[in-house]
Amino acid sequence: MVFQPNERLHLGAEAEVWSGLWMGRQAVRKIRRKRGWRHPNLEKRLGFRRLLSEARLLIRARRVGLEVPAIWDVDLDKGILVMEMLPGRPLIELLRDENSTQDLIRNSLYNSGALVRRLHRLAITHGDLSTNNILIDDDLSAHLVDFGLASIDYEVERFGIDLHVIDEILGASHPSIEGGIDIFLKGYLDEESRLGPAKEQTGGVVPTADAVMKRLEQVRSRVRYHG
Repeated sequence: MVFQPNERLHLGAEAEVWSGLWMGRQAVRKIRRKRGWRHPNLEKRLGFRRLLSEARLLIRARRVGLEVPAIWDVDLDKGILVMEMLPGRPLIELLRDENSTQDLIRNSLYNSGALVRRLHRLAITHGDLSTNNILIDDDLSAHLVDFGLASIDYEVERFGIDLHVIDEILGASHPSIEGGIDIFLKGYLDEESRLGPAKEQTGGVVPTADAVMKRLEQVRSRVRYHG
């Protein structure tokens, strides 16, 4: 695996992420961090399965044209993924930038919601829909990164929780963006209207956008009740 590291982009509980060059191309290397408190054999099995799942889901999404990084190299034994470096900057930075215009913010949120619906139509839930994991390029197109918690699912609950995560983050981390989640969800719903009913996947039928929205309201109600 030929990777020349340049800058560490992220150090989290699950992984360490670096930018650099791979075969002369701008790339990102993700190294899964070992959990010392786990039995070594269990840690190896879990790490292997999670990394393999992340790579497979990225390949599945990329194959149909979704804006996610291409996988360039995988070392399952060492827990390493090398991926394409996508253009743009994290949505969190754009929303906190005082120079961001209202149109820029609205278009970025709308396009992000549309992309998430396209992901969901593949029966893939992201699992960590934060404003850190959505990139916005110069054309205001959205890109999704970090599929470490992503999974294949057909139960509407997981899709509703996906939307609830971004709902909570927009409310807590970006309170100055009035109606941000409404713009995001409009993009989500409009994308379904534009594309029509989702195709049946090998494992079943994906919940409709309307069904996911109803479940989001239920999740919100449960959180308010228990909160």
